[in-house]
Amino acid sequence: MNELGRLEDLPADYVADMRKLNLVPLWPSLRGVLPPLKPRPNTQATMWAYADIKPLLLKAGELTPIEKAERRVLVLANPGHGLEKMQASAAMYLGMQLLLPGEWAPSHRHTPNAVRMIVEGEGAYTTVDGEKCPMSRGDLILTPTGLWHEHGHDGTEPVVWLDVLDLPLVYYMEASYHINGDRQAVKAERGDRAYARGGLLPTPLFERSSKKYPMLRYPWSEARAALLTLAADQPAQACVQITYVNPETGEDAENILGFYALMLRPGQTLQLPARSPACVFHVIEGGAEVQIDTHHFTLGEADTCCAPGYTPVTLTNRHAEQPTFIFMADESPLHRKLGVYEVRN
Repeated sequence: MNELGRLEDLPADYVADMRKLNLVPLWPSLRGVLPPLKPRPNTQATMWAYADIKPLLLKAGELTPIEKAERRVLVLANPGHGLEKMQASAAMYLGMQLLLPGEWAPSHRHTPNAVRMIVEGEGAYTTVDGEKCPMSRGDLILTPTGLWHEHGHDGTEPVVWLDVLDLPLVYYMEASYHINGDRQAVKAERGDRAYARGGLLPTPLFERSSKKYPMLRYPWSEARAALLTLAADQPAQACVQITYVNPETGEDAENILGFYALMLRPGQTLQLPARSPACVFHVIEGGAEVQIDTHHFTLGEADTCCAPGYTPVTLTNRHAEQPTFIFMADESPLHRKLGVYEVRN
């Protein structure tokens, strides 16, 4: 096949005339935007060790009061996108957020969707749309697009959580903004109680919930128990995984990013196929060896890594006597909506 023409091959005056009219020739850049066979992602296989992050996060608590920071976060930035872009992948933003005892992060709402995966600490909470969601390690808390949310801490030790947002996508669409609000009045109802049992939905007066996000807190105690039960019920199943979903519709918990919990059996090695979306892995309990193409990472509790799309991943439980539990976030819902989701074996 003939090589495509280069921009340098064109006369300088011709190029100048096009630029004056805000025109660009496609053919010199065609293979850049439509590469052969598969994309060339900017997302790089990257790891962030919690042991490295935590001292810097606690130092941020000393250096910057919450009143000045509003949200005290260290962003887990992927070098493939440039650190200034503050993104882990094309559509995912990750950040480690700190809340100290007695602090209150004021109420606001914004267009990007967010979730909080609690890393450590007790006594903090997030109030979302008037629902107070306690924070314990491994809990997943949603703050979907447009819903008011704030964070408070009634405990005695620092609380840290991992933020996952679809901020890069919303920002790219020029649709990202936030609005500050007043402290919320807390409602008595809690979705994690109403939807605490799988297969059983509350139906007052024989009417199902009309809330777009009926469940905002997914307790780790329930998710962990579900994984252990699934593993015992299906001992031959290699991939012991659950998906966080809307309990009323069965659809993904949020509409852009997907969220999952995975259990590796003691000593297990699990090979994941190359899929189109990028994926984030965060260890809740245990430890894992992660092979992402030619990159190898050793993850302990609270460590996080990111794998680009179209890349096979191998996970190995570092412990021979106990399971390892991993939280995963990916771009699958977005890819399915766009019709570009694919799996390559």
